Amino acid sequence: MSQDKPQQGRRIAVLTSGGDAAGMNMAIRSVTRSAIDHGWEVYGVQEGYAGLIAPREQGKIRRLRARDVGGILDTGGTMLGSARCPEFADPEVRRRGVANLESMGIDALVVIGGNGSQTGAHVLHEDGVEVVGVASTIDNDLLGSDITLGADTACNVALDAVDKLRVTATSHRRASIVEVMGRDCGYIGLTVGLACGAEAIALPEVDMSPEEVATRIEDAYRRGKKHAVVVVAEGATHGGAALERILIDEYGERIGFELRATILGHVQRGGAPTVFDRLLGARFGAHAIDCLARGETGVLVGLRGRAVQTTPLSEIIGKIKPLDMSLVELARVLAR
Repeated sequence: MSQDKPQQGRRIAVLTSGGDAAGMNMAIRSVTRSAIDHGWEVYGVQEGYAGLIAPREQGKIRRLRARDVGGILDTGGTMLGSARCPEFADPEVRRRGVANLESMGIDALVVIGGNGSQTGAHVLHEDGVEVVGVASTIDNDLLGSDITLGADTACNVALDAVDKLRVTATSHRRASIVEVMGRDCGYIGLTVGLACGAEAIALPEVDMSPEEVATRIEDAYRRGKKHAVVVVAEGATHGGAALERILIDEYGERIGFELRATILGHVQRGGAPTVFDRLLGARFGAHAIDCLARGETGVLVGLRGRAVQTTPLSEIIGKIKPLDMSLVELARVLAR
């Protein structure tokens, strides 16, 4: 956006893409009402990039007014909907989306989502669209933000489930193996495992054999513990097989505890956003509009320390934020 572009009468759009995350609705609300405060019109794109490229007559891009985003801040998911759209990588397909925006007089776009979503935002920016990204993914694996929108809620939902499983595990002297989300990044597994005092935490980034996990469960049994908890990120496999299946099939007879496996799955995406995620969504959304107002585009809005800051999209795409390995060691020490 040129610095001398008139601010009054601007039209912007907002979309959510990829996996849903609690707090997205607060970000949509913040984007919408902050833009209206500038005197701009706001349009919501339904179903992410799939809605952006859909024929205009399908009505996937609709006007959002202040009242349209009322009553959504305490709900998880996204009122705009989301969808995977691998065909968006095709330049010809993207041009349909750009043409849809241009035909409606929309001159800027806010993209709320994770790595794949921000890759799409980056290529749109390279295609000439004024884009600002908002860091939102439960995996917290996006560079440019110390913590991403939705990660705190997902961890709290998973931790609540593990705490409840531990109650029944203690009653029956069982070991609970709990699979949490994290195909490529173990942030949820590490955070939940540390917070619940898990005997073992298996992550995609840390090589942990079934033998090592079984030994830790055995040690807990010998020390007289009434339960054990193993947190496994879904991407932590061994030889291509699910770690929990190997433990039950090959080690169930030796470790003392009766083993039970639970896959939390998409329940981690549900639930009302935490106070932290509501505040983060509000701050991120307002900052995205501030970026557009001052002509700063092609950037990701994220949290660095206590401040909301921006990072060029070109610096974050194709990269994964590494885990804090000091927390891995802390979890091991505290599980004694």
